[in-house]
Amino acid sequence: MSANSPKDNDEEQMMEYFKQQGFLLKEKAMLHASVREEKKLLVENAKLKKDIDDLKKRLHDTQRRKAVKLHQERVLTSTIATKTKLLQETAPSSSQTAPLSTHSTGPRLDTTHTCHEGRRRRERRGAGLDSAVLKSSDSIGVLLREKKTDVSRLDLRVGRILTVRKHPDSVSLYIQEVELGEPAPRTVVSGLTNHTPPEEMLGCLVVLLCNVRPMKVRGVQSQARLICAVNQEKINPLTPPTGAQPGDRVTFQNYPGEPEKELNPKHRIWERLLPDLCTDVKGVATYKGVAFEVRGKGLCRAPGINNGTIK
Repeated sequence: MSANSPKDNDEEQMMEYFKQQGFLLKEKAMLHASVREEKKLLVENAKLKKDIDDLKKRLHDTQRRKAVKLHQERVLTSTIATKTKLLQETAPSSSQTAPLSTHSTGPRLDTTHTCHEGRRRRERRGAGLDSAVLKSSDSIGVLLREKKTDVSRLDLRVGRILTVRKHPDSVSLYIQEVELGEPAPRTVVSGLTNHTPPEEMLGCLVVLLCNVRPMKVRGVQSQARLICAVNQEKINPLTPPTGAQPGDRVTFQNYPGEPEKELNPKHRIWERLLPDLCTDVKGVATYKGVAFEVRGKGLCRAPGINNGTIK
């Protein structure tokens, strides 16, 4: 058998070279795919970690709300039990009966008359007990209302002012269109023409009370209330934290309740809460010392108005 020619050897070497290059390219492609997969897994792991942290925070908030609610229920139950016991102690005993005459020689009592008198006494006692029950029910109703009268009943949200114009029938009023993360902006009438130029308000983030009943102000329907801080010199709208977006809720750590759909003007909830709303020494808006907060983004402030009131 004859030896291979130089040409055949060259071809074999070329084939071997191409095979090695093919293997190298294949290994390189596998390495790139592995790196891409590793990066993808790192991104997914970071996302999963963030989701877990969010779930832990929500669980903590839910547990805290349940603890606050349980404490309030216990206080209310204790108060009701105390009032009920007091009513039972002060109510006349139903076992008392009219005394019979012990004179053996005196005239005999008319049993029919005695029965009628006893019935009338029982009716009077029953009326007294009914009145006591009604008073107790009223007291319970008052306690329940007082329990819920806190800032959690307010639907406070972040809004962005889209347009500002002067009210045609008032020199002291602005008409603003405010974005609140809803399908359409809301119209808000505010009395700030003597305090803030319109160009300074345009595009700014503000805090609005959104569950007030819409009302007409000089012929224009206002659909929310612009929340401002006030001192003896000026009045400024509250400023939400950087990063807040229209529609974000303003909440309070110690008051986890849900806001009402619409505040009843007869209950005067806003007016009853006003004495406890103010700004602190750093200009942070607070309710009973608890800050106005957009969860995860920061606190609401009133620049330049420290120790002021809120309206």
